[in-house]
Amino acid sequence: MSQDHPPIDWTYPQPRAGLAGVLDKLIGPGATRAERLLQILVPSVAAIAAPLYAATMGQSWSWVQYLLCMVLAFDLVGGVVTNATSSAKRWYHRNGQGFAQHVGFTAAHLLHLLLVAWLYLDNDWTWAAIAGGYLLAAADLILMVPVYLQRPTALILYLGGLVVGLWLLPTPPGLDWFLPVFYLKLLVSHLPREEPYRPVTGD
Repeated sequence: MSQDHPPIDWTYPQPRAGLAGVLDKLIGPGATRAERLLQILVPSVAAIAAPLYAATMGQSWSWVQYLLCMVLAFDLVGGVVTNATSSAKRWYHRNGQGFAQHVGFTAAHLLHLLLVAWLYLDNDWTWAAIAGGYLLAAADLILMVPVYLQRPTALILYLGGLVVGLWLLPTPPGLDWFLPVFYLKLLVSHLPREEPYRPVTGD
């Protein structure tokens, strides 16, 4: 099989036992060494850069706010990378993972919005409601279109999310990256069903 035509394989190994199995269910069983490396390095850099960026913006946050900023950056940037990997695609889009499961995964991230509204926007629940409402409406649309239209639909709705996050809603000081990365993780990386390409040789 040439590199121009890498194999597509929807089969996956069963998750391992114990803590290793918990990791498998997060990143997809059978993740390659290169995939795992990307999922560690990139969000780790983001977790360091995000609070440093806020500090350079002159934010006088509490240690709780700085800690949450670090956690959010690691989770969201890590989610962008992880959900885009082939190992995660074949796991999260395996048989039995349908509309309800994908909406449930997406809806669980509403907690992120509530935390940001509480700790960084002085209890601006309207902000959380609008940002969350757009997320759920966009997710429903992506899941309702035919699979061959999911990727362009997701990208169109992500552009709409940028308008919502950068121009229509107030931007949390020091967290102007939050909604763009939040929508990127869920609408673009996670929801579209895409081919799980596998390495031609080895890891």
